[in-house]
Amino acid sequence: MAASPAHKFGQIIGDLLEMALESNLKKFARKHKLYLDKKGERKARSGKKVSWIDANDNKHDLDFVLERGGTENKIGIPVGFIETAWRRYTKHSRNKAQEIQSAILPLAAKYKGASPFIGVVLAGVFTEGALTQLKSLGFGVLYFPYDSVVKAFAKFGINAAFDEKTTEADFRKKIKSWNKLPNKVDVAKELLNLNKKGVDEFLSSLSDSVSRFIERIIILPLHGQESISNNVSEAIDFLKKYSEDKPKLPLTKYEIIIKYNTGDRIEASFKDKKDSITFLESYI
Repeated sequence: MAASPAHKFGQIIGDLLEMALESNLKKFARKHKLYLDKKGERKARSGKKVSWIDANDNKHDLDFVLERGGTENKIGIPVGFIETAWRRYTKHSRNKAQEIQSAILPLAAKYKGASPFIGVVLAGVFTEGALTQLKSLGFGVLYFPYDSVVKAFAKFGINAAFDEKTTEADFRKKIKSWNKLPNKVDVAKELLNLNKKGVDEFLSSLSDSVSRFIERIIILPLHGQESISNNVSEAIDFLKKYSEDKPKLPLTKYEIIIKYNTGDRIEASFKDKKDSITFLESYI
């Protein structure tokens, strides 16, 4: 069954959103020596979709993934999962927000050792509740309001405004005008210009995330002996060599604190040395 003109025009706006983001992410990847994976052919994977598998063997298709050490021929370590979405009506925004978090959060959990950035770029009409929900879960959110989308199209003579009363004939006119546009990327650039502050803040958050590194690891056995390591390998080596027979008091647990250069910290406690090592190995 052929897609309706309304659906086709929605796809046009969705594609424009990806077009606008892709240009910035390509520059970002070059600057930070990362690989940007996006929809299309890549020798390192099958098909045209960017798909990743979570810890429960569920597959999730994404718009963009930034990889450290990735190449055209090799899948790297994911340091950024980013989704885009366009919605015209508020009644669809909450469901879309939940759909995005259901796709990205399991992947972020599986690859927690890489501390990947989780981001979403939204356009159209999203409720404040949907945006707040994503931010509260740790997402970096870049939002292009509906009016700015309409304004970007209008600069090039296209009336992109529509509602539930817009006729199919009107949608066909919009699609025809879009197809005649010689440099579609200019609309994407205008959308970015209209939302420059938000774009800059989003990219700044992304930069902070991919530049984050472990500054030190503190291991504190309950009986009081503390070990400070400068990297994960040193911390694991300490645990392997640590003798639990030395303390007069029985060992209750290991407390591990991972400190990042950004001031972030992760704390964990384990009763067993093996579990402590397994935890740290997930950060290599």
